[in-house]
Amino acid sequence: MTERLVVIGGDAAGMSAASQARRRRPASDLEIVAYERSSWVSYSACGEPYHVAGQVDPLEALVARTPEQFAQRDIEVHSRHEVTAIDTSSRTVSVRRLDDGAVFDDRYDQLLIATGATAVRPPIAGRHLAGVHELRTLDDAALLRAVADRGPAPVVIVGGGYIGLEAAEAFGERGWDVTVVSAHPGVLARLLDPDLGLAVVEAMRARGIRVITGARVSSIVGSEHVENVEVDGKPIPATAVVLGLGSRPEVELAQAAGIPLGPTGAIAVDDTQRTPIDRIWAAGDCAEARHRLTGRPANVHLGTIANKTGRVAGINLGGESITFPGVLGTAITRVCDLEVAAVGLRTSDAAAAGFDAVDGTATGTTTAGYMPEARPMTIRAVAERGTGRLLGAQIVGGPGAGKRVDVFATAIWNGMTAEDLEWTDLSYAPPFSGTWDLVAIAAREAARAAR
Repeated sequence: MTERLVVIGGDAAGMSAASQARRRRPASDLEIVAYERSSWVSYSACGEPYHVAGQVDPLEALVARTPEQFAQRDIEVHSRHEVTAIDTSSRTVSVRRLDDGAVFDDRYDQLLIATGATAVRPPIAGRHLAGVHELRTLDDAALLRAVADRGPAPVVIVGGGYIGLEAAEAFGERGWDVTVVSAHPGVLARLLDPDLGLAVVEAMRARGIRVITGARVSSIVGSEHVENVEVDGKPIPATAVVLGLGSRPEVELAQAAGIPLGPTGAIAVDDTQRTPIDRIWAAGDCAEARHRLTGRPANVHLGTIANKTGRVAGINLGGESITFPGVLGTAITRVCDLEVAAVGLRTSDAAAAGFDAVDGTATGTTTAGYMPEARPMTIRAVAERGTGRLLGAQIVGGPGAGKRVDVFATAIWNGMTAEDLEWTDLSYAPPFSGTWDLVAIAAREAARAAR
């Protein structure tokens, strides 16, 4: 008998799962239908700031596959359709068609929840004024691009995380007068130690972006459209505001249906992406994953993890057996002239997880120091005291710095010690590094501290 798979959410995790399931089961064996609330499916959210900056055009360049292309593979995709309820007893979902408000029910034999994450919306007065924006979906990106095209003018970015800083750089590229407000002493507070975050602040200020740290937005002011932002009681002119205060898993639909959440607030799943409710799966930003170092549940919002967990769910839905091996939270971004990357645990994270951790820091250049393209770089490696086991790394530097994080990610994934990494046979040529790459030097410093 033909089974029916319903997918809630049509982006990275949901459509990866649908594609993997289809490769293993034909339409005669498994019907697949996906519902997506926004106007777009299967797109690269990570590319959105570059569209706002005018570096990526058209917007459709960020779309991997259209509903029509999925239809050619016997995957039925409906955009602008919102699933409003899940009934686990009758195995049905309630769906609202956003274009005309029509409501209908659909049955499922298997259900995958891939609702992703939503922007954190703090209770700031004035946040509903015209001119206050988020940057999550392609619809958001299209709207912000239209705003940027009308500039330049003053814009205030609320928040110093990935989204906030990438939006700040995008508007800066368009010539806008940009102010970033961060409640933390620096920026990228979940990624970097404070001193490395301050290095990013300095680079932004050098590019003409105003950065206010250790401050909070008390209100957004305007009659109908935003006019200024009150920061600790002081007004900053703004014709646009971007809220970049991070994201949280979108789990209200699952929670209302009685699907258990885990300690992170995301949907609880096992390593096959199954929830505790029979025939219901979850993947992507809305689902938990196991952290490989701590062994604890984690909820990390990255496109890499969404694609991988979606793939695992789809392979299992397709009748094969595979488990998701966990996450390290490896991340990278570019802010102005700096590449910023991190993996694993900082010393503060490690201590909170019960590790006795130390770190070692190395400063140098991205290439041999005498090369004209050499730029400053700092790498901090974290290791466990006594064993020397690598636990994490942070990198801040010029072009060529960031992807060095993948060396650390590989080492940590495979349980290497800092001393192991110090002596790993890394490549060398003056355009790429010094004789001793800074990766090895930072590992050496961490190994010394761990003894």
